Amino acid sequence: MKKIMVGILLGLLWGTCLAAQSSSAMTVDAIVTRANHMALYQGMDSKGNVSMIIIDKAGNRRVREFSMLRKNSDDSDRNQKYYTLFKRPADVRKMVFMVHKHADITKDDDRWLYLPGLDLVKRIAASDKRTSFVGSDFLYEDISGRSPEDDYHELIETREKFYVVKNTPKKPESVEFAYYIAYIDKKNFIPMKMEFYKKGDRAYRQIEALQVDAINAEKSGQPVVYPTVTISVAKDLRNGSMTKMVLSNVAYNTGISDSIFSERYLRRPPRDAMR
Repeated sequence: MKKIMVGILLGLLWGTCLAAQSSSAMTVDAIVTRANHMALYQGMDSKGNVSMIIIDKAGNRRVREFSMLRKNSDDSDRNQKYYTLFKRPADVRKMVFMVHKHADITKDDDRWLYLPGLDLVKRIAASDKRTSFVGSDFLYEDISGRSPEDDYHELIETREKFYVVKNTPKKPESVEFAYYIAYIDKKNFIPMKMEFYKKGDRAYRQIEALQVDAINAEKSGQPVVYPTVTISVAKDLRNGSMTKMVLSNVAYNTGISDSIFSERYLRRPPRDAMR
């Protein structure tokens, strides 16, 4: 009996050691690659409704509601297309934001903004991607995502629940931050919090996932579950404003047509975006 108990204990210890080795063996590039996939590339396409509540320092609230469609170009976690149709309030109704995202850092993303009041299609310059998204505390780049190839990555800490990764821009002149720290869930690899710093280690903005839901879908006829951030908040630590973003009616692998992500649909929203 003693030999059996010793064997069981040794087995448990050996299993724990293997798990620890497996966790510590992950390179920072592998962690960032998986986190990038979970945050931006799950499923071949997705769609959902978004509500943004913008709250300024004085407590004044504004609401933005829109539908968002996303489609991967392939399964390599690189190029993507986004289509965002605004529904409320009246002053932004039928405004459209569209992105053709290029993972190659030598090629700028293509971004369009359709302003229905002026019947004007405006190209958003690469230099504008780090500016406010329709007056919120989220930036244009937060919506479509930042390429891992834009930054150097360093695993600075491994906690019980998180990998803590420091990300430093390769082209510091192109962004307003010196670096940002990402807290990546060790179980599902979803980035749960990002803290952005200026020079001198001054934190000035933060994005945090407040709720992650399991979204059921199908892939190649088989059931699959996609962990999805459904409530998140962005904070400007300098002026005290914050924006809460709530995602609802999420669906994956719906067969969104690639033709939707073209300039002709900026003025004529497709049914998938109107629902």
